[in-house]
Amino acid sequence: MFDWDDLRAFLAVADSGSTLAAGRALRVSQTTAARRVAALEAALGLTLFERRQAGYSLTPDGEALVAAARGVDSAAAAFADAAASLSREAHGTVRLTTLEIYSATILPPILRELHEAHPQILIELDTVEEPRDLGAGAADIALRNSVSPTGGGLVGRRIAPDTWTLYCSRGYAARHPQPHTREDLRTHPFIGGGGEGLWRRYRAWLRRLGLEEAVAMQHDTATGMLASVRAGFGIAVLPSFFAERDPELVRCVEPMAGDLTALWLLTHERLRQVPRVRVVMDFLAERLTRMARETAPERPYPWAA
Repeated sequence: MFDWDDLRAFLAVADSGSTLAAGRALRVSQTTAARRVAALEAALGLTLFERRQAGYSLTPDGEALVAAARGVDSAAAAFADAAASLSREAHGTVRLTTLEIYSATILPPILRELHEAHPQILIELDTVEEPRDLGAGAADIALRNSVSPTGGGLVGRRIAPDTWTLYCSRGYAARHPQPHTREDLRTHPFIGGGGEGLWRRYRAWLRRLGLEEAVAMQHDTATGMLASVRAGFGIAVLPSFFAERDPELVRCVEPMAGDLTALWLLTHERLRQVPRVRVVMDFLAERLTRMARETAPERPYPWAA
């Protein structure tokens, strides 16, 4: 029915008896204070003050409403105090578990922004390959690559599709013809490994195409595997969510039909209202969703003729 700032002006004028003093209290001009009182009267259809040369005096209608207005003011102050308290409580350690490949690619700039916005929160990044049990308290938040996450009490959201397929570097593509068949793929060196969790999925992908024998180098870590891909050693199977947004990577073949894998952001239902967890969940969800909505950069595939 009315603007909250108009109600504040009403109370300031009622307390001081003048729009000049009310303006000073509210740190606005006298004209603004008078305009806000008039706007409130128009919105309510009531005359709240008698305008006299000596100042403003409450009318009977104004007198009848001033106590209720003070109640609204008190409620708003209590709301502000509660919000400030929650903000102050959003501190401490939040343990975030994810695959190393995400911790080395999409997460660093997001976590930098998170720290700048909430320096009182410490992120403990866990890149153990096996999924942590959020219900048992092994981690607070998980960023997972999955068709459908399992685990009792999990809450969160599906961020975006995250299918897997083959990628190489721009330099490698410029030196080699693009593969179109399984026989073509067998002539290319594959970089394997990337950690137990990633390699399990990667290896199953290779087995489906009969390409496991094409692995020419095995890395224990995802960062090592990704470094070899970027250096132009060969080809690797990578999650598309980050690979499609990396200008140095080139997709070799389309994802397999029917791949429903997605990127999920999850926590446990008993944790979602904990201030520090809620702040991190909301921040990650907003940044990752924004990234998912951005169109992946269009770039030519520089395959050799």
